Amino acid sequence: MKKQLLLPLLTLACLPALAQIQLPKDQLQFYTAAWTGERMADGRPKVADGLLQRLKKVSLEEAWGILKGEGYTNQFDGNWQIIRPDQPMVGRVLTAQYMPSRPDMEKPIKEMGKNQGRKGNTNSWPIDMLQNGDVYVADGMGKIVWGTLIGDNLGNSIYAKTKTGIIFDGSVRDLEGLEDIPGFNGWVRGFDPSYIQDMTMTCVNCPIRIGRAIVLPGDVVLAKKEGVIFIPAHLAEKVILNAEFIGLQDGFGHQMLREGKYTPGQIDQAWTADIKQDFMKWIDANPTKVPMPRADLDKFLKDKNW
Repeated sequence: MKKQLLLPLLTLACLPALAQIQLPKDQLQFYTAAWTGERMADGRPKVADGLLQRLKKVSLEEAWGILKGEGYTNQFDGNWQIIRPDQPMVGRVLTAQYMPSRPDMEKPIKEMGKNQGRKGNTNSWPIDMLQNGDVYVADGMGKIVWGTLIGDNLGNSIYAKTKTGIIFDGSVRDLEGLEDIPGFNGWVRGFDPSYIQDMTMTCVNCPIRIGRAIVLPGDVVLAKKEGVIFIPAHLAEKVILNAEFIGLQDGFGHQMLREGKYTPGQIDQAWTADIKQDFMKWIDANPTKVPMPRADLDKFLKDKNW
């Protein structure tokens, strides 16, 4: 009998913590426990700004391959409408989840938001929480007509806070106005002149699904014209360093092939000691081609038993 009562009692005990629009810090930390570094005030992992800047030069294919090797196979999604396709975007993810409206759910959500001092419609609440370097990522159910989560007014607010943009599994309106915001970018499912209707925001900083990708708050997103990839915070540095090293190897290998010093068969296979030695000499002679701090490269090579 005691065992039968245990689960309901635990569920009831959790209700006060769950009765929030924003995921409580302890639950957010539970989902992102693999991250052991600095965190944002809201509890999200805080990947260093320097790493974010370096991530812009990483290709989606390199990032995807490294994540797949770590067992993360559900981090990419494609087929987007992009405001500025030629401008990559990176940042720390702040998530929001939207659902179809239901009166008995929407009313208490709005009352709770009012009691917490939140202003405007629910689609503006996540924007008030954004910080510099964040990317606002929302599960908008793929809704296009009556699913426009923002227009140019909210777009201006988002860019003022983040200096980045948005990724919406949903739509936006006022495309021309959004294009007039210098630097603002967005990956969305479509554009429509309608306004948001019959949907409500149900949670901020919760795990969400964007297409076939699973997204946690604090993930680092790399968005390019092919699509978007969400990198778990605890793997961000590993992804960046490995991708940068692959780029270095490719740069060296291409030059050696052009000069005829080594054959394709030699470069495409595991490198011999002589090739590795020439590679290190090439790095010393081309310091501007090394994207990471030299100390990071030396540690990386040591860890690989180079």
